[in-house]
Amino acid sequence: MLKRRGFTLIELVMIIVILAILALVALPQYYNLTSSANSSSEGGVVGGVRAGVSTYFANYRVFPTTLDGASNAACTTANACFTNILSQGGVTSQWTRVAATQYTGPAGTTYTYTSASGSFQ
Repeated sequence: MLKRRGFTLIELVMIIVILAILALVALPQYYNLTSSANSSSEGGVVGGVRAGVSTYFANYRVFPTTLDGASNAACTTANACFTNILSQGGVTSQWTRVAATQYTGPAGTTYTYTSASGSFQ
């Protein structure tokens, strides 16, 4: 009698069920990771903008009147945001300029720049 090697149908079904359970557990963690990455990215840009405003003030003894010359739209390569204070060409993705002094980051938080005090809150 020949001995056959391989998996039975029951074993294959059990492996598929186990993999499906692992995928269901991992999927919410992936979405939390994306949200956390957006929040961290936003915090980094906010810190850079605040440092840029401080550097501008240190150089010129006055706060910048505007942070950029972008139009009110999503920040892109052609419509870069924060170009007056960030020397590497500004921010070109994930941010939106809402008004002359308001910006929305990738996590959805809206920040307002006040030129009288140099605050970016």
